[in-house]
Amino acid sequence: MSYDVVIAGGGHNGLVAAAYLARAGRRVLLLERLDHLGGLAVSTRAFPGVDARLSRYSYLVSLLPTKIVKELGLSLELRRRRVASYTPVGDTGLLIDNEEPERTAASFARLGSPDLAAWHDFHALLARVAERVAPTLLQPLPDRTALREALDDDQAWHDLFERPIGQTVAERFRSDLIRGVVLTDALTGTFADPARDLLANRCFLYHVIGNGTGEWRVPVGGMGAVSSAIAASALAAGAEIRTGCEVLHIDPNGEVTFTDDAGEHVVTGGHVLVNMPPDRRQEGSQLKVNMVLSRLPRLKDPHVDPRTAFTGTFRVNESAGQLAAAFDQASRGLVPELPPSEIYCHSLTDDSIFGPSLRASGAQTLTLFGLCMPARLFADPAARDLAVARTLASINSVLAEPIQDCLLTAPSGEPCLEARTPLDLEREVALPGGHIFHGDLAWPYAEGGDGPWGVETEHPRILRCGASARRGGGVSGIPGHNAAMAVLGAA
Repeated sequence: MSYDVVIAGGGHNGLVAAAYLARAGRRVLLLERLDHLGGLAVSTRAFPGVDARLSRYSYLVSLLPTKIVKELGLSLELRRRRVASYTPVGDTGLLIDNEEPERTAASFARLGSPDLAAWHDFHALLARVAERVAPTLLQPLPDRTALREALDDDQAWHDLFERPIGQTVAERFRSDLIRGVVLTDALTGTFADPARDLLANRCFLYHVIGNGTGEWRVPVGGMGAVSSAIAASALAAGAEIRTGCEVLHIDPNGEVTFTDDAGEHVVTGGHVLVNMPPDRRQEGSQLKVNMVLSRLPRLKDPHVDPRTAFTGTFRVNESAGQLAAAFDQASRGLVPELPPSEIYCHSLTDDSIFGPSLRASGAQTLTLFGLCMPARLFADPAARDLAVARTLASINSVLAEPIQDCLLTAPSGEPCLEARTPLDLEREVALPGGHIFHGDLAWPYAEGGDGPWGVETEHPRILRCGASARRGGGVSGIPGHNAAMAVLGAA
């Protein structure tokens, strides 16, 4: 059977490509190995008998452009978080309030930090970068010179593109704490030394330019609602979507061999879009911990309510010195003694992920993303339990009570806590090395033979439409959009 386009992989990017192409009148077949769609952008009832739909892998949305949401008519609500972040320090902490700059200023003052003006200056620079670079992500791939001209800010180019972000941050900020708060965006899902490695710059860039603002928003209904909305758009436009179909081989002539319950099949596509990671070993770096609590834990800080602190990103032991120590230990093959991590509570912004009784009980969710946890650490099976234990101890070091005392107990008698290492992701969702970006992030400009959209391969009929494309990574839909535009011949 022949199609205009066959898409291998039903993650959110493949679904975006399917929706655009079907809306343009192309005959589209999408094949997904699992029995559900969405890839890492899914919601799951992780604990039997507990009516909570958790965003098991990815959890917040920044890079998904409003343009894609509008053009595909997605029924999707992304809520703003009033609080950007809270970082506990001793008996106080740093609160970054999106709506009341006076609270942010008062928090800097309580810490005795001299960096408030530098904070505002640097984030004004990031706002300019986001506003100018983000639109280029949905356009034909610029070269380095064209992107620099689009940015039109030599200082920003120097600070973010040409020298390690750790050096930029060390020059701009005096406080070790503030330096660390800024640098965490350079390390989420990436194992790199921000003082030396420009890979950290690339990670930082994608974390601060999303949708032209860099703001991280909460998907109402969880991450599964994002994928479901895109799938609904693709189906409404006439795309054919099949789950339980494992792609075995893609031939350069457009033939795709796959299996399902009925056996082996071959279909042909005028184009084949690949929404799967490259077939080579990668190294992811993260520890994802999902929790359901009976209540939020108490803080040491009398000035901040836990509901405020956990609405934004709650940063745990993420000063620049603590990040450097954790990176050094992990580089030597050791689970960090005091793992840095960031946490947020989805249910404070959107309690629709709970069933009625759980919602009425006052329960809350916590999602933790641990840094400096490269896949190499988990070759020893015992390292997983050690990483979780040390991560919980790290959290407890900044709270007024142990987080374990707040965990909800499932009907089975087990606490509602699950952890995922990079090797768990490799096993569960076929990500080599558990790399959530399918590989090291690349600059958003052409380098060495990239095609017009950054999705092309050496075979004219085969395009990349997932995170491994140029300008891929994260929950964005951008590579799916760009692959569809390449097929449609958009200029």
